[in-house]
Amino acid sequence: MFIFIFQTIWLFIDDLAGKGLDIFIIGKFLFYLMPNLTEKVLPLTVLLSSILTFGTLAENYEFAAMKASGISLQRAMLSLIVFIVFLGGVTFYFANSVIPASEQKIYNLRRNIAKVKPAVAIVEGVFSDFEAADMNIKVDEKYGDNDRFLRNVTIHFKSKLKVNSTVIKAERGELKSSETSDILQLVLYDGHYYRDLLKSSKKGKNQYPFANANFDTYTMNIDLSEFNNVDMEEERDISTEKMKNIFRLAKDIDSLKKDNLRIVNAFSKNIFNRMGAFVPLPPRDSAAIAKQKAIFAERSSLKIEQDSAGMAAYKATGDILVLYQEWQRIQIMNSAKNAASNAVTSIQGKKNELNKRYEIYNRHILSLHKKYALALSCVILFFVGAPLGAIIRKGGIGLPMVIAIMLFLTYYFIGVFAENYAKKNEIHPIFGAWLSTMIMLPLSVVLTKRATADRGLMSLDGFFDFFKNLIKKKEKEIVRT
Repeated sequence: MFIFIFQTIWLFIDDLAGKGLDIFIIGKFLFYLMPNLTEKVLPLTVLLSSILTFGTLAENYEFAAMKASGISLQRAMLSLIVFIVFLGGVTFYFANSVIPASEQKIYNLRRNIAKVKPAVAIVEGVFSDFEAADMNIKVDEKYGDNDRFLRNVTIHFKSKLKVNSTVIKAERGELKSSETSDILQLVLYDGHYYRDLLKSSKKGKNQYPFANANFDTYTMNIDLSEFNNVDMEEERDISTEKMKNIFRLAKDIDSLKKDNLRIVNAFSKNIFNRMGAFVPLPPRDSAAIAKQKAIFAERSSLKIEQDSAGMAAYKATGDILVLYQEWQRIQIMNSAKNAASNAVTSIQGKKNELNKRYEIYNRHILSLHKKYALALSCVILFFVGAPLGAIIRKGGIGLPMVIAIMLFLTYYFIGVFAENYAKKNEIHPIFGAWLSTMIMLPLSVVLTKRATADRGLMSLDGFFDFFKNLIKKKEKEIVRT
C-alpha cells in the first residue's frame, strides 16, 4: 500500500503540489484513495505473502518434518485456506460497499477543492467551468509560483440563457489574490475582447450588433465569496459505475440495455421509412389484378408498343432506368444519391452516439463482474503462491519477491488489456473482467498438484521419457516387419 500510495502521489502531484492546500486536505484525499488501491494491492499482497511464508517453511525443512509426521500439504494449508476464503468474502464486501463510497468521496472532495482554490480548477488545454461566475476559462500553459501565470488564455462569459455571448482572448494572464480578500484578480495582457450586443429594436432582423476591442491590459475581478463558503463534506448525487454496488449496477445494466435497444430499434425504423427498405408488399387481390388487366387492355396501341419496347430494353440490359426518359433518369439518380448520402451521414452520427452508450454499458458490466473477480482472485493467487513457495524452497525477499512481481505483472497487464478491449466492445465485458483470473486458475491447479506430489517446478524427465517410449515403439514395429 505504501508503494502504491507514492505512485498515486506522483500521478496527482500537479493537482496537489503548490496550490495552497493544507496537509489535512491532502491527507484526506489520499485516505479516500486507499480503498480504490486495494484492487491492485490485495492480489499482490496475497501472492507475495504466500510465497514468502511457504518458501520459508520449505527452506527450513518444516514441510519435510510435517510429511514425516504424516501431515500432508493440504492439511498444512487448511487453516490458511479457511482464512483466505474468509478474506475473499471480506474483499467482496469491501469492493461492493467501501470502494464505491470512497469513489464518491473522492469526486466530491475534488469538486470542493476546485471551488475553494480556483487555480486548481484551471486545467491546461481544456475549458474549465466556473459555475458561480458564469464563465469558463481555457489556458495552454500554467507556470510560475503556484501556477499564477497563464499563457494563451481564452474566456467565455455566459448570458442568462447560458449562451457564450462574450469572448476574451489574451496572450498572457496572471492570477492575483490575497488570503484576507474574497476577490480574485485576473489580469490579462495583449488580447482581444468581443461581445454580442442585444438589438435595440425589432427592425433589422438580419443585423447582428457586436462590440470588439484590442487591449494591452485588462483586469477582471472575480468574487470568491461563494467559493470560499463551500462545505468540504458536501455530497452530490452524481455517480459513475465505480460508485455503485452490485444491486445498483444490475438495475442500471438492465435499464441501459433496454434504452440501447429502444434507440437502435427507433433509428432502424426511421432509416427503413426514409429509404423505403423492407416495406411489406400488399396481399395479392385477384379482383384488383383483373381490373388492372382490363385497364391495360384499353390502352392505345401506341402506348402498348412503347411499353413493350421499354420492357424489351429492360430485359436486354437489366437496367430499370431504361424504362424512363432522360430527364427522369437524372432526377432518380440525384434523388437516390442524396438519399444514400443523408442516410450514411445519419448512420455515422448515430454510430458514434451508440459507441459511447455501449461503452457506458460495458463499463457497468465490467464493474459488476470485477467485484466478484477480485474476491476470487485472492483465493486463486493463494493457490499459486503457496505451492510455488513450497516448490522453490526459498524464503526472504530475494527470489520470492522477483517471482511474485513477475506473476502479478502478468496478471495485472492481462487484466488491463482485457478491460480496455471490453470497454471498446471488442470482446465481451464479462470475458474481459474474468480473463486474468481464469488464466491463473489452471496455473494454480498445476502448481498445487506438483507441490502435493513433491515434484519440482519444471521436470523434463517426463518430456524425455515420452520421446524415448515413442522411439522404442517404432523400433519394435520395425523389428516385427
